[in-house]
Amino acid sequence: MDNWYVAINGQQQGPFSQAQIQQGIASGAYTQETLIWRQGFANWLTIAQAPELLQPTFAPSPPAGLGNRQADEIDFQIHGHEMQFVEIELDPQESVIAEAGAMMYMSDGIQMETIFGDGSHSSQSGGFMDKMLGAGKRLITGESLFTTVFTFMGQGKGKVAFAAPYPGKIIPLDLKKYNGKLICQKSAFLCAAKGVALGIAFQKKIGVALFGGEGFIMQKLEGNGLTFVHAGGTIIEKELQAGETLRVDTGCMVALTQTVQYDIEFVGGVKSAIFGGEGFFFATLRGPGHVWLQSLPFSRLAGRIHEAAPQNNAGFSTQGEGSVLGALGNLLQK
Repeated sequence: MDNWYVAINGQQQGPFSQAQIQQGIASGAYTQETLIWRQGFANWLTIAQAPELLQPTFAPSPPAGLGNRQADEIDFQIHGHEMQFVEIELDPQESVIAEAGAMMYMSDGIQMETIFGDGSHSSQSGGFMDKMLGAGKRLITGESLFTTVFTFMGQGKGKVAFAAPYPGKIIPLDLKKYNGKLICQKSAFLCAAKGVALGIAFQKKIGVALFGGEGFIMQKLEGNGLTFVHAGGTIIEKELQAGETLRVDTGCMVALTQTVQYDIEFVGGVKSAIFGGEGFFFATLRGPGHVWLQSLPFSRLAGRIHEAAPQNNAGFSTQGEGSVLGALGNLLQK
């Protein structure tokens, strides 16, 4: 596959695949006058001068390893505000996969099966090495070796619900709208239609690997069905144009499309890093593509809870947080 480069405001962006460039043309991110280049070109050309980019685009092929399998078509409804859960409606023989322990309730006729691996292969399909590979991917991302599959075996409609693990929002994402692939932070995945595969996405740059807040890897969702991810606090979506840059706290990034370039930058100035309260590094996201951000990373929530928790387990403090005496009040009690 050719590696294409785009010039936006005098800056070179890329490499991109031909399909990604054509997607940018279709979305309006690139115009006929946008400069492009690939190996074999003597000079930069406009998109209008590259006939292969003007050919009609076709629906993307299923990701490698998924064959022609179609994900189950499921209906859903999200309930609640701060502590949400998603209720999924299944037709006979339809299935949904979920993280172990995420299930809230299920109706009669739902059969629950534990799958060794990522859930993309049932116990009747896929070889032993396929299952080992799926399990290994989940183990590397810090998830359980097992995934639970819920299948409706009755007549009519069956329902199963999955709850968010902490305050935030559940985001429904249709992978067909994002060329069959999304990258998200570890532990963001909640559940998905059967047929969606969970994998790993290695970060190529050492800066991203060491300081990205997610280690060397992030989670990869592939397929053509609905998937549900969870994030903390309020969720905001950003559509980045080609060359557009957004700098965010490393923990606030939830998910991004595969066309977004992700890197880590050092906070300028020692005083900003030490006294600014924002850490030494932040994430730089560069378009084109779509990103989802969260206002309350779980690590930040856990840190605040830890700071507020009584350090002495012998008893509880009788002074409220708003007391003017504070710690002095505790001394006067002794």
